[in-house]
Amino acid sequence: MSGAQTSAAQTSARPAGLRRSAEALAATLPPLLADARHLAATVQLGQHGRRRSGMGDEFWQYRAAHAGDEARAIDWRRSGRADQQFVREKEWQAAQSVHLWVDDARSMEFTGDPGRQAKADRARLLALAVAVLLIRAGERVGLADGIAPPRSGEVQLLRLSEALTRPAGQADYGAPEARAILPGARALFLSDFLGDTVPVEAALAIAADKGVTGVLMQVNDPVEEAFPFEGRTIFESMGGTLSHETRKAGDLRDRYRARLAERRARLSDLARKAGWLFATHHTGDPAQGALLWLYAALRKDG
Repeated sequence: MSGAQTSAAQTSARPAGLRRSAEALAATLPPLLADARHLAATVQLGQHGRRRSGMGDEFWQYRAAHAGDEARAIDWRRSGRADQQFVREKEWQAAQSVHLWVDDARSMEFTGDPGRQAKADRARLLALAVAVLLIRAGERVGLADGIAPPRSGEVQLLRLSEALTRPAGQADYGAPEARAILPGARALFLSDFLGDTVPVEAALAIAADKGVTGVLMQVNDPVEEAFPFEGRTIFESMGGTLSHETRKAGDLRDRYRARLAERRARLSDLARKAGWLFATHHTGDPAQGALLWLYAALRKDG
C-alpha cells in the first residue's frame, strides 16, 4: 500500500540543491568517524588513524630504537635530548568503503500530504547527508550498484548527488543491489521495503558472503503507518500495475497494520542474521532524527 488515493509529490531537486540541503543537515552533527575494519580489499591510507603503529602520516608515539631499525627511522632531534635513540612511529591508517543503495522505484514517489517530502526525496537526502559526514571523516563512499564506485573527496559528493537524482525507475517496488559492493565494506540500504522481501534476503546473503555489514532503514509515509482510510477506497500502486477497491476500507486497518508489523519483524530478522541493523523512519518526522540514529548505528555496528 504505497499509493492510496493520494498522488505523489514530484520534486525536481537538482544535484547542487540536494547537496546543499544534505550538507545543512549534516552540519548539525560532528563528523561521523566510521569504524573502519582492516580488511585487505578496502585498506588504503585515509585521514584518520586506527591507533596502531604502521603506515600513515600522523605521529603516534616515540619508542626506543631496537636492533634492526634503519638509521632513517631514528628521530635524531628527540634522541639528542636523551641517552638513547628513539624512533618516531606513525599511526596505521585505513579508509573504509561505504556503499549506498537508495530505492528509486515508483513506490518511493508516494507522499500522503502534498506539503510533505516524498519517501524518495527523504531517502536521497539522508543518504547524501551520511555521505557528507563519512567523506569529511576521510572515508570512501559510493553506490552499491557500481555506477559511482567508492571514492573520497568533494568531487565524489557531486558524483553521488548527480547519481541520486537520476530519473526514477519504472518498477513498482525496488530490489537492493549488492553485487558491486566491495568485500569487507559497509553498506546502507534506504527503501520503503514494501515489495517482495526475497530480493532483500538475496542481497543480504551476498553481502554476508563478502563480509559486508550495514544498515537497513525503512522509510515510510505516516499515512502508510496509520492507514486512515474509511468507506469506499481504491488502492493503487504508484506504477498503476496493482489495484484494489473496497467499500469498507476501515475494516482492513487491523489486518493491514498486522501485516506491516509482520513485514518489519521479517526485515529485522533478516538484518540480524546478516549482522546488519534495522530501523524505520517516517517522512513526517525531522530528518535529523534519522541521521542521528544512523550516526549511532554506524558507530555501534562495526
